[in-house]
Amino acid sequence: MRLFALEHSKAAYLADFALYGAAVLALAVALGFFGPEGRGAELAATALLGLGAWTLVEYGLHRFVLHGLQPFRRWHALHHAHPAALICTPTLLSAALIALLVFLPALLLSDLWRACALTLGLLTGYLAYAVVHHALHHGMAPGRWLQRRRHWHALHHRAGDPGDCYGVTTALWDRVFGTGHRPDADRKA
Repeated sequence: MRLFALEHSKAAYLADFALYGAAVLALAVALGFFGPEGRGAELAATALLGLGAWTLVEYGLHRFVLHGLQPFRRWHALHHAHPAALICTPTLLSAALIALLVFLPALLLSDLWRACALTLGLLTGYLAYAVVHHALHHGMAPGRWLQRRRHWHALHHRAGDPGDCYGVTTALWDRVFGTGHRPDADRKA
């Protein structure tokens, strides 16, 4: 198994879900059972802040990194060309980035418990994104919410112009930044 492969074996692809699921569970248990007394509400709010922040991070990464910066743009183009392939960010890379860009700065600016709570929220968002994205591309979309997400993501993947609909788990930031679905783009494609 190559550590930095873009297209994963089924085992490596599923290991990503297992690793992040275990990390979310471990952080939640650590905060819930070993966290400082009297700070539960504060830490829960910090985790919710991390979860909310994930939605903006997801949008920004997808729009500006995966569709803007090389070599990420070229790598992401593989996903657009082969949407059912098991292509995702190598786990080692995503885990290192989360540790270096989320946990470490939060630890340096605050304390261990807030850093864990913020990271828990962001990791929960990342895991939710991974599960939703997998469901959208691999035929598992029961329920109205997932059906709407699938339609939105299909608009992003349409041939010719993937220039909108960057949000996977929410359309909020596409609406805020004006990158939501534009019917006039359908006529041009």
